Amino acid sequence: MADAKPEKSILIERILTLELVRVTERAAVAAARLRGRGQEKAADQAAVDAMRRELNTLPIDGTVVIGEGERDEAPMLFIGERVGNGTGPKVDIAVDPLEGTTLCAKDMPGSIAVMAMAEGGSLLAAPDVYMNKIAIGPGYPKGTVDLDRTPEENIRSLAKAKGVEPKDITALILDRPRHEELIRRVRALGCSIRLITDGDIMGVIFTSMPRRTGVDIYLGVGAAPEGVIAAGALRCIGGQMQGRLILDTEEKRERAKKMGVTDPEKKYNVDELARGDVVVAATGVTDGALLNGVKFGPDIIETDTLVYRSATGTVRRIQAEHRNRAKFHLES
Repeated sequence: MADAKPEKSILIERILTLELVRVTERAAVAAARLRGRGQEKAADQAAVDAMRRELNTLPIDGTVVIGEGERDEAPMLFIGERVGNGTGPKVDIAVDPLEGTTLCAKDMPGSIAVMAMAEGGSLLAAPDVYMNKIAIGPGYPKGTVDLDRTPEENIRSLAKAKGVEPKDITALILDRPRHEELIRRVRALGCSIRLITDGDIMGVIFTSMPRRTGVDIYLGVGAAPEGVIAAGALRCIGGQMQGRLILDTEEKRERAKKMGVTDPEKKYNVDELARGDVVVAATGVTDGALLNGVKFGPDIIETDTLVYRSATGTVRRIQAEHRNRAKFHLES
């Protein structure tokens, strides 16, 4: 019996698969009921409530280390909140119950319900500030890109590793005024740029499947909490990512310090953002490049979920048909 897994590992492995999917499925279905209705906060609240309700049924002693809503005063699963029924292992929880609230409200592509779970102490407890990020998918030599290099250097290095010209690289960048100079410099190399209005997590994940998404590299500044969740997914398939918190005020530096950030200038690698055995689940709310949105039929609800696990390096796609509508709390 020497090769048997410890009881704790077996329990964590079980929790971090199908039971994690149930959580994001419930949140996605709750939010999808409000697709296209222009009610961003209501959709976010519905996703939060469904996610919290489902998390609290799990046999875990969980702590939310990455919450949502602090900056936008939205409904939240707040940082430090305890979830689960307290009977199982201690785990870190990172959540974005509805990434792309505007996308959901306008029924635009790319809105998802997403969360990550890992053994306690494994996820960076990032404050709700911005983070400068760079990410590429798997299959490249270590150090192909680096946050301290210029955009031009990183794109040329990636193009060389891929065996193409810089003009053949497609970069994904959030469409924000702060990125005007970055966009100008990347386009000066002849690169294609895919601009997105929202969906920071999925933007990073896009680099993990360039053949399907057409995206080679993620560049720019986005939210730090979303960066930790995205790093968890990218690490599961061998992608590369770096991030640096933008702590440009004393209040932000103090807030980060209270959460354990001792070096405000630190450059975090992907395995520092998300360590150990990490599982990430993302369920489509609206249709997107990688996930279908929730489909409501007269008797069946269909969901589409991607599940990433770092310990096994697996990516599973779970397309489910749910026939017990009451379990999704669809009553008005």
